[in-house]
Amino acid sequence: MDRLPPLTAVRAFEAAGRHENFSRAAEELGMTQAAVSYQIRQLEDRVGKPLFVREKGRVHLSDAGRRLLPALSGAFIAMTDAFAAIRSEDEDVLAINASVSLGASWLSTRIGRFQLRHPDIAVRMSLSNEVIDFAISNYDVAIRGGAGQWDGLRSEFLFRQHYSPICSPDFLERHRIVRPEDLLAVERFAPNDPWWNGWFSAAGVGQQPPPSRRGFMFDNQLQEASAAREGFGVALMTPLIWREDLEAGRLVQPFETMYLPGTAHWMVHPENRVGVRKIERLREWFRDEIERDRAFLPAEVWEPL
Repeated sequence: MDRLPPLTAVRAFEAAGRHENFSRAAEELGMTQAAVSYQIRQLEDRVGKPLFVREKGRVHLSDAGRRLLPALSGAFIAMTDAFAAIRSEDEDVLAINASVSLGASWLSTRIGRFQLRHPDIAVRMSLSNEVIDFAISNYDVAIRGGAGQWDGLRSEFLFRQHYSPICSPDFLERHRIVRPEDLLAVERFAPNDPWWNGWFSAAGVGQQPPPSRRGFMFDNQLQEASAAREGFGVALMTPLIWREDLEAGRLVQPFETMYLPGTAHWMVHPENRVGVRKIERLREWFRDEIERDRAFLPAEVWEPL
């Protein structure tokens, strides 16, 4: 034969051969007995030999059928095992995408607790500020910032995006920063960012003069935190992300005032994957981690949009 017979016919023969019964094969395959018989006859025509001996309402494998059956059964077992291995790998590896700022700090320092809780689930984490397309990527879950409404995705609220000035202890002391207005006279990273105006307004500072120059601008809070630790300026950053640095004294938050721009961080995944074990375990773990941090920030940060 120059090519393989139709898989449907091969599958019908393999099931009927194992049972030596067309009715039981039909039940296994969800077909009618007549359909199984038709597929086997089609296969016999391709092979050029009878594969069953039919007598008195019963069927038995012919010599050709007995030679063919073990090879086909072995092939179906091998295919089943191969697909099972792929499913197992998918079930055992949790692929997460997160922004550079959140992923490299808050999430990376905590994800080990998820691994300890679920040692059978391996975590693969990728950091990127680009919004991924689940339809063409291999990620199970993403952590996104926004309003929480994305077509085809299920969104789990984590916490509101929030920002406050953060700097090094040395920078704070050196510039004698005691009032929010004092920040207008010092080096601020991304001073033209409109969120600075939002924070100053929340802190009760009226009309702010435009900054004299553009100043430092960074791609993410990871870079801002590094520069702030070195005392090069003050950055408008997310306190929760830098909780460990703040508690260790490597960074300080001079004022309790928070600016909340009206967006939040969300755990998102395709709606058609609701109930997948590894995703549900991550959802539960996130809720527990949020509880660990709840007392660190004002209640408004935890209020869903």
